[in-house]
Amino acid sequence: MWQDYIEQKKEVLGGRPVIKNTRISVDMVLEKIGKGVTIEQLLEIYPEVTKIELLACISFDTQHFTR
Repeated sequence: MWQDYIEQKKEVLGGRPVIKNTRISVDMVLEKIGKGVTIEQLLEIYPEVTKIELLACISFDTQHFTR
């Protein structure tokens, strides 16, 4: 699922994973969620992204990062 919405390109934020066609990084989305910002609030802050793109960030995280 996340593969449709998350990309990594060397020329975008140094290759950090981002929501496709944006400079909104997965780690920034996850950091905001970790600080208590809700998906609904993120949609207001970043109206150019969709709920499914934000959920893809969480899905990406569960498959790629170990905590």
